[in-house]
Amino acid sequence: MHFAYGHEDIVAALLSSQRVQIQTKHDKPAYRRTGTAISYRFMRDGKGWRVFVSMAVRAPVRTTHRQCGAIGVDINTDHLAMSEIDSSGNLVRTLRIDLSTYGKSGQQAEALIGDACVAIAEFASAAGKPIVHELLDFARKKAELEATGARYARMLSSLSYSKIITNIDSACFRRGVETIAVNPAYTSVIGAVNHTKRHGISVHMGAACAIARRGLGLSERPVVRSGHVPARGSGHVTFALPVRNRAKHVWSLWAGVKRSLQAAHAAHVRSDRERAKARSRSAPLAPATRPMGAIQTSGVRSPGANRHQHCSGDVWSDLRTFAQV
Repeated sequence: MHFAYGHEDIVAALLSSQRVQIQTKHDKPAYRRTGTAISYRFMRDGKGWRVFVSMAVRAPVRTTHRQCGAIGVDINTDHLAMSEIDSSGNLVRTLRIDLSTYGKSGQQAEALIGDACVAIAEFASAAGKPIVHELLDFARKKAELEATGARYARMLSSLSYSKIITNIDSACFRRGVETIAVNPAYTSVIGAVNHTKRHGISVHMGAACAIARRGLGLSERPVVRSGHVPARGSGHVTFALPVRNRAKHVWSLWAGVKRSLQAAHAAHVRSDRERAKARSRSAPLAPATRPMGAIQTSGVRSPGANRHQHCSGDVWSDLRTFAQV
């Protein structure tokens, strides 16, 4: 029998099991098993019987260190955004892993999620830096995605979101990569305001950078006085940041920034709609719908017409001869 996952660990646990003789408190001989405890679970489905084996696995040697920096992961509807920072919080590089589970079957989605999480763990192992991701809070993540667009929010299910985080933890554990879970409060706003324009990256890469910095316990104070954030669709929105009350936690400031950003996005959407309506009202009528007698300018010129004077070549030569006389 061969197990698809953890086959070597299961074989090692079976070989470590031994039957030894002991003495009870009444000096009677007894036997017990030593080694790693293994539990079996048998389940029958439409394809036949399945055997599930569970056991405790010793954690591998850790290969990452927080002194080297961290790698933040931001989970989105169609991709995973990653930002690598050094120990001082400076951005080193970014990476995007496409991951769209919308419309996929359960097995297809599970395979895509597994491959993406393995790629994240291998990237972190090669860099020697821990992975930082948000705590499992699907309701908060759904609300943040709805701010981007309701259609994108519907593409991420709670099952896929939980599987992504679980698979990241499992893949990193097997490779000795440390994982750090942080509170997801205001990471998207901090990334959009502090890192997007400053580093020339997307808002999702900026959120991943904010997540990585929070995992290392670095400062989250605003680095600008006015926000310049990419708007939905195209363009940017600009707004003034509220004054910070240093007697309160910095998150109270970001709560106000979030409200200002939402208001700026709403105003941008209304402005786009008004411009679209104005263009539709001022659009020229089609030839078939023009009233009789309407003036229509034709762009067709007669053959031989002069480019500047709109007259024939013979007339222009006559005028030049008359001027010379």
